[in-house]
Amino acid sequence: MVAGDKNQSSSFSLYCLTKCFHSPVTSTPAERGQEVGESHGKGLSDSKKVAQKKPGGWKSMPFILGNETFERLAAFGLLANFAVYLVKELFLDQVVAVNIMNIWMGISNFAPLLGAFISDAYLGRFKTIAFSSFANLLGMITVTLTAWLPQLHPPRCNVGQNSLSQCKSASKTQLGVLLMGLGFLSIGTGGIRPCSIPFGVDQFDQTTEEGVRGTNSFFNWYYTTFTVVILLTLTVVVYIQNSVSWVLGFGIPTLLMACSIILFFIGTKLYVYVEPEGSIFSGIAQVFVSAYKKRKLKLPEGEFDGIFYDPPLKNTVLSKLPFTNQFRFLNKAAMIVDDKELNSDGSPTNHWRLCSIQQVEEVKCLVRIIPIWASGIICLTSIVQQGTFTVLQALKMDRHLGPNFQIPAGSITIISMLTIGVWLPIYDRLIVPSLRKFTKLDGGISLLQRIGIGMVFSILAMVVAGLIEKERRAAANSHPNLHGIAPVSVLWLAPQLILMGFCEAFNIIGQIEFFNQQFPDHMRSIANSLLSCSFGGASYLSSLLVTTLHAFTGSHSHPDWLTNDINAGRVDYFYFLIAGMGVINFIYFLYCAHRYRYKGSVQVDDHKTFRKVEMV
Repeated sequence: MVAGDKNQSSSFSLYCLTKCFHSPVTSTPAERGQEVGESHGKGLSDSKKVAQKKPGGWKSMPFILGNETFERLAAFGLLANFAVYLVKELFLDQVVAVNIMNIWMGISNFAPLLGAFISDAYLGRFKTIAFSSFANLLGMITVTLTAWLPQLHPPRCNVGQNSLSQCKSASKTQLGVLLMGLGFLSIGTGGIRPCSIPFGVDQFDQTTEEGVRGTNSFFNWYYTTFTVVILLTLTVVVYIQNSVSWVLGFGIPTLLMACSIILFFIGTKLYVYVEPEGSIFSGIAQVFVSAYKKRKLKLPEGEFDGIFYDPPLKNTVLSKLPFTNQFRFLNKAAMIVDDKELNSDGSPTNHWRLCSIQQVEEVKCLVRIIPIWASGIICLTSIVQQGTFTVLQALKMDRHLGPNFQIPAGSITIISMLTIGVWLPIYDRLIVPSLRKFTKLDGGISLLQRIGIGMVFSILAMVVAGLIEKERRAAANSHPNLHGIAPVSVLWLAPQLILMGFCEAFNIIGQIEFFNQQFPDHMRSIANSLLSCSFGGASYLSSLLVTTLHAFTGSHSHPDWLTNDINAGRVDYFYFLIAGMGVINFIYFLYCAHRYRYKGSVQVDDHKTFRKVEMV
């Protein structure tokens, strides 16, 4: 888990605290197919190709949950305040620090796709988590050493030198060591994030009521500990880093990561292991390859029973998708040209030439969702700013609460999390039931409406952020004797963070539910990966904007918008630009939402006959 994942996971965890504790413990896997917890992996619908051995179950949970808790404490504790570390300790320019954060978070959010593929196709979840944990530990040790060893960070600099920009920035070698550590952390994230929840689910037998009950409890405990971890890192750990020592503030999380690995291996003899079954990505590629190979085939009109390959569903698939004419060119992948394409048992002789109707429709689900997914990137770009420019704003504001306590800049984003925590129970228990009476929808409003409302809040948040930054900048420049600190309370950032909390509560959780419900049952690992990719895309887009504005908005008469001195720049213009992009993106989303067709399902029919199709 990395800093870019904090917003996604905090809203997800708080959602589960309000909903998962109320999920029925006697439901079947099919009935639980729309529970939000399943969006994190395909563990609930996986067929365990391994003999169930005792103990598994709750006897292995102390080691798995303990490992997860220590690992998250370590990762978030190391990275929650990282933007401040780059600017205040390594003396990097504001734009450089923001770009390092954005690019690294982008890589870390796309890495789980590769990690999921390696786990599913080759290593299995246990080995993937094990190797990734060591990579994580190596990365944390490296980053901690940059704060500890004098050779790996610039010489110390006093406040006066810093205000005159006389501090020496980190050298290329020092920066290279830091980036190497971040690279190891990305490798660790890529393996741990897609495997952690499915590995926990693997410990329970989903064919028994006890296993179903255990899975529900596992989700609840997982996200309960997650919420506690985020609260601790945004308060206690960040305070240690800012007020006591960066070495201690990084060293404690690194030690916790080591404890996490030890605890994980102690439970080795208790775990249930699921062998890798092959990656879902291969099946997706097979559909496109098969459709291309048969691109010269002419699709039949009217009745087509027997033309398409439609075998009985595997036991890993809980529902059959209806055969549709949308994206008809993909249907050619399931067309049977001659009997040579089938073995005597009815299976395809070449999976790269003949795919089932179910495979084709699963790919169509992915293709339909992509435009909706793409619309979320600009919305999440506003959320990404919480970990960069919002923290940099806080550094230049009055952070005192009373004469003796100063709020760490990295802790200010806890306001958005508290907003989610207060709002979600009210929304879920009071507002949704009231809306349900009028709309007749289980969620009160449709998932696409919920996503759209979150986009509106993200636009409002950026407008408010720009207005507040304009006032903060004016106050700082009118009081030059305060060394660039605006005599404005940091709590003035609360309105934009509260609006951002509403954005997360509607948009991010709406996306989680939307992907979870609209993907086929055994493709929910991709559903979880899509949101991570959205954050990765948002980080890259933010980096592109920052670099472009830094290069082209300055002139001889005035500095660029994002110059190193935030009081001389115009971060407010940057916020207004994101808001304007959000408006255009919202119009695009409305168009995509209007054209979107929700996934359906049909009863399974195992009796099919086949006939030949002629080439044209």
